[in-house]
Amino acid sequence: MDELNKKWQRQIFKRLNVVKGLVIFFITLIFARLIYIQFYDKNIEKQSDRVHTNLISDKPIYAKNGRILAADRSVLATTVERMGIRFDMASHGFDRQERFADEVDSLGKLLSAYFGEHSAKWYIDTMHHIHNRAIRRDSIGFRVVDKRSAFGKLFGSKRNIDTLPVYKITRSHTSTRLFRDVDANQWAEISRYPILNGSMGDVFHDTTKFIRIYPHGDLARRVIGRTNVDTPYGIEYAYRDSIIGKNGKMYLQYMAPNFKAKVENDTLKTIPAIDGADIITTLDMELQDVADRALRQSLTEQEGVWGTTVVMECATGDILAMVNLRRNSKGQYTEGINYAVAQRMEPGSTMKLATTILLLDKAHMSPEQKYNSGYGRKVKVGKYNEVKDSHPIGTRKQPQIDLRTAFSESANVYFLKAVIDNFKGRETEYYSALCSLYLDRHPALTELEKSPNSVFLPKPGSAKWYGSTLGLLSYGYGLEITPMQTLTLYNAVANNGKMVAPRLVKAIERGGKVVSETPVKVLREQVCTPQTLALVRQYLEQVALTGTAKDYFSEDEVPFRVGAKTGTATAAKGEKYGEGYHLGSMVTYLPAENPRYTFITAIYKRQGKGSVAGAKVAGPVQKRIATYLYNREEEWAERLIVSDVKQPPIDVKGGNIEHIGNVASHFDLATAYTSPTGWGTTTTGINSITIRSTTADRRLVPDVMGMGLSDAIFLLENRGMKVTFTGSGKVVYQSVKAGEVIHQGDKIKLRLE
Repeated sequence: MDELNKKWQRQIFKRLNVVKGLVIFFITLIFARLIYIQFYDKNIEKQSDRVHTNLISDKPIYAKNGRILAADRSVLATTVERMGIRFDMASHGFDRQERFADEVDSLGKLLSAYFGEHSAKWYIDTMHHIHNRAIRRDSIGFRVVDKRSAFGKLFGSKRNIDTLPVYKITRSHTSTRLFRDVDANQWAEISRYPILNGSMGDVFHDTTKFIRIYPHGDLARRVIGRTNVDTPYGIEYAYRDSIIGKNGKMYLQYMAPNFKAKVENDTLKTIPAIDGADIITTLDMELQDVADRALRQSLTEQEGVWGTTVVMECATGDILAMVNLRRNSKGQYTEGINYAVAQRMEPGSTMKLATTILLLDKAHMSPEQKYNSGYGRKVKVGKYNEVKDSHPIGTRKQPQIDLRTAFSESANVYFLKAVIDNFKGRETEYYSALCSLYLDRHPALTELEKSPNSVFLPKPGSAKWYGSTLGLLSYGYGLEITPMQTLTLYNAVANNGKMVAPRLVKAIERGGKVVSETPVKVLREQVCTPQTLALVRQYLEQVALTGTAKDYFSEDEVPFRVGAKTGTATAAKGEKYGEGYHLGSMVTYLPAENPRYTFITAIYKRQGKGSVAGAKVAGPVQKRIATYLYNREEEWAERLIVSDVKQPPIDVKGGNIEHIGNVASHFDLATAYTSPTGWGTTTTGINSITIRSTTADRRLVPDVMGMGLSDAIFLLENRGMKVTFTGSGKVVYQSVKAGEVIHQGDKIKLRLE
């Protein structure tokens, strides 16, 4: 018995040793594999990357693009974020049919109440219809099912056989858009709605896009610019590297279905977004609006082809307004190319300022020098030149006139004779003197247009210098310059002889801090001697008082004095004249005794309705701008009252009722209203304000009369309307009456005064 037990024990131990050996072998194998994987497996990085890819994903952090601001910090261009919500109606999250029906029913009612674009039934039916169409079930046969119980199977009871249909399910994962794109504030509200709050899982995705908006519409559009066009232009294009922000990146780790958490470590570091910089311009949008209206009216009355108006501050060269309008195929005037800096043309008689400076400073001609004007007759001078004046100058018996009269009456014959007499044989000196006045190159702002036209000033000895060129240059022909060059020269005279470069951008800011500033750039300390400066300033005043601009700036016309010069040029088509096109222009500075502003208007038109003379074409625009500038300064001086007594406002714009209430409280005004919150229009009385609430129903057009532009646009666009406007100030007209039902994409026009 003992032998038998020992035999069994030996057999058991043998078996245990075999098991032990196998265990040791496999453990050794596992450790060897681990060591190989850790130190020698070349696929480890690849496998690690696969795990990383499945668990870790990156998400962009979008940067904000910078704004373009006017001199008073009002917004000219800004970027707003829009979110588009797209549903995946074939998502597995929607497979729970009963819950799907309940959630869709609630969501449809909420969306209808919020957007007001469709009925609740439309949203509900649409989602059900798309869901049913997105999931297709195709029958592929039947399955036999034995329904006997375990007890029945054990004792061989009667078989209970059933058949069930077998389907192949095909899902169409296409995106479905149910409502318009929303901004961040709107999404914060509707993201609490059923389904949109993630209650059924990851069944939708959002796409973020950024839209560039221009609160002032077409006002100064060419100057502000665009980049999303075939030929970019303006400040948007010139300063795109500063305006466009740099997106960042963050990392998310998969934690559970439909849930990811931000992760950051030594290798996965969040890259913060860098917002774009703000561009601070010199533009005065009130003045821009005045100039735009004046030029638009004159172009319409004169049936002009295009026109430009620029207002510059004398001391700094700051461009306060720059308007560029052209007639389109429908006969409407819209912002065209930037004619002020990119359109070169023969300037005509505005060139006589440069000629006068050269005659006095370079040729040392006496201002008392007289020449026979020809009294309106065609006069031939020398071998090549022949010209006549647009009207008789002097008298028939005494056609001899001096420089002062020639300048104020814009006598072509006088300047032709004077230049031929004084610079014949000195053409190179004449050319160099013109170059010193920046008539051979752009003074600034060429970055506003991608391909600005080159300036053309012929050089003596070149193929473009003819026998008649010297004489032609004297009265504004034979060269092609831009309105900005002409304005820069006249501004130098207004600025006591100092020529400064036009400046449109004052500074670049990021996060409220100045990144860079654009200093005033002095091109020439003095364009002429003090004696010449005093004379040409007298001549320019004489043009306004008794000369070619007297119909607009004489003492009988305005209560202030200006310096001015008119110009009329026959425009050539290629090398030929005679098509009837003319460029009429006028340059003015204000006030004459201590100039603060210089401004130019140039209009290109064809002979026909109205006159082609520079005074008649550009004069009305110049007078409106001058009157506005003068009255603005005078009114400010008269209304500025130093007192501790609060002066109640004459008028208060409508808008957010809480904000209106704050204004009323500040001025101790009695306030009457139907609701202390929401939006409303106002009536201002003596020491009181009455606020009438506008409808809060998002399906109806609100009353925005009397509101400021930003409040009106905010209120209307949040109800799904597309807004266009003209003017500035407060709303005095809305094209769609308050209370009408809003349909998706409805347009509304506002007029502000």
